[in-house]
Amino acid sequence: MAYKSLLTVATNRAGIGPAVEAAASIARGMDAHLDLLALGVDRTQIGYSYVGSGAVVMQVAMERAEEEAREYEKALKAALDAQGPDLRWSVDSAVAQLGAVSDLVAARARYSDLVVLARPYGKTAGPEAEAVIEAAMFEGLAPVLVVPETGMPAMPPRRVVLAWNMSREAMVATRRAMPLLTRAEQVVITVVDPPPHGPERSDPGGMLCQMLVRHGVKAEVAVLARALPRISDVLMRQCQDIGADLLVMGAYGHSRFREAILGGATRNMLESAQIPVFMAH
Repeated sequence: MAYKSLLTVATNRAGIGPAVEAAASIARGMDAHLDLLALGVDRTQIGYSYVGSGAVVMQVAMERAEEEAREYEKALKAALDAQGPDLRWSVDSAVAQLGAVSDLVAARARYSDLVVLARPYGKTAGPEAEAVIEAAMFEGLAPVLVVPETGMPAMPPRRVVLAWNMSREAMVATRRAMPLLTRAEQVVITVVDPPPHGPERSDPGGMLCQMLVRHGVKAEVAVLARALPRISDVLMRQCQDIGADLLVMGAYGHSRFREAILGGATRNMLESAQIPVFMAH
């Protein structure tokens, strides 16, 4: 069981190095091919303007997006050169208006086993970074590995925290992460404040643990109280306590609109995580 087709999308220079390094490490370990897309984005939103000026603004914006795509493509190739000759890869570049990013990324992600991306939040990240992640998961139906600025500590990951709440999203993430889980030295199924009257009330995470063990995963269960204000805080504390290299979780349990307005575990985790986060929906 392995990933054979990986995708990385670059929308700013800051995250190129960590994302490429993590993707290349996975590709070499699983004998996979790595596809990379340098994406220049036209972020202009044409509203009221003088007659005829809209076309000029759009032309300038697209030229700037083309320059960005060429810059990102050059940075991607430089990062790939540092990975050595044993990596199979291909680089392409494209430009799109912000509203068309989802369709472009989804078309690439749909034929990928795993999409590896830089963290979508930070001083240099624009709105297109979050749009890329959501397009890969929702329209592309692909799992996403989000890599922080510090990169991926180990490949394969030695210790993994698997966030489990019995949801559809958590199960999808678990199944999609199986190539990583089977290679880990320890997988801790972490259940935070399980419902007292739920279907797994007598043994939270037990059936999932049994399933994973049958696949050869070195799994165990940890049931934690919600001792911190947010679920994401509890999960990050758990990652720190066991020295985890990777967090696996279901993404966007609520609607994306509600997540954007109110926050939610997905957004909080992506904003604060210091280790890679594997997500699927």
